[in-house]
Amino acid sequence: KGQVLARMDTAELLASRAQARAEVAGAEAGIKQAEAEIVQRESQLSFAEQQLARAEELVKNNNISRQQVDQRRADRDVAKAALEAAKSQLISAERNVEAIKAELNRIQVQIDDSVLKAPRDGRVQYRLAEPGEVLAGGGPVITLIDLTDVYMNVFVPTRQAGLAFVGNEARIILDAAPDFVIPAKVSFVADDAQFTPREVETRSERDKLMFRVKVRIDRDLLA
Repeated sequence: KGQVLARMDTAELLASRAQARAEVAGAEAGIKQAEAEIVQRESQLSFAEQQLARAEELVKNNNISRQQVDQRRADRDVAKAALEAAKSQLISAERNVEAIKAELNRIQVQIDDSVLKAPRDGRVQYRLAEPGEVLAGGGPVITLIDLTDVYMNVFVPTRQAGLAFVGNEARIILDAAPDFVIPAKVSFVADDAQFTPREVETRSERDKLMFRVKVRIDRDLLA
């Protein structure tokens, strides 16, 4: 379990990840630039407000004209609008960084998914794809057998079906190794009878209806 079985070619994904990382760096530089712009605009707004306050004091004694006061007020409004625009630019830059990082994470997920690992302990029965072969999405690569999940289907004649019930002890004797008796348990009994399968030979042709019974070997024994 967890052993690497296959790797997909990720050259294109690695290139996309490098590009995304560069875009993240550029976008983060945009944030710093926007922050510096805000500092500058705040300074300009502060200066404009001071100029307006000074002009409003001078106009009381008729030292400057009302037109100059209006000009200072317009400068203040322009500085305030510029500050708001800089703040909006900062928000836009931050959202841009988030979007690029999301794309970078998506690419990284694809790279991580390019490694096929064994989901459980087992043995490779067939290798269905060769190195360098192009596979469609979801295409099979190997056939993996879990050697701790072994069962056998047997067919019991109708008159003996009552002896088989789930949990009952069973023994498996293989024709290829008749000297070995394998302990097992019944894990499934069909509720409907069926005609004798072609691949199953019975001792008597009188029993035409059979019940399928599944006997499973204990995992600990298999281990």
